[in-house]
Amino acid sequence: MNDAQSHPLYSTDRENLDRLCAIESPTSNNFVELARLIIRYQDFRGAEDLNSDMEKLLKKWNINRNKLEETTRKIWSEGFRPTSHSSPDNVGSGFDTSDSSQA
Repeated sequence: MNDAQSHPLYSTDRENLDRLCAIESPTSNNFVELARLIIRYQDFRGAEDLNSDMEKLLKKWNINRNKLEETTRKIWSEGFRPTSHSSPDNVGSGFDTSDSSQA
């Protein structure tokens, strides 16, 4: 029985990961993007190619998942916000946490 699933953002994520794979010296934005992708696919049954490429990218950038998490937490705590050219799919769920009941 094959329980592999197809992720609805696979094609967008494949493009983003391919772009990241071409980067030799990652920026804060690149680390955040990779961490986002890892979180999205960590328990996903399917997209083995993405998971494999993410592991290769960690090795290429000489970082492991724990260090990536530590690095991205520091990046966010220092006030990082994604650049304007980032895809709207790049950060979180898009859920607006502002309290719109107070107008």
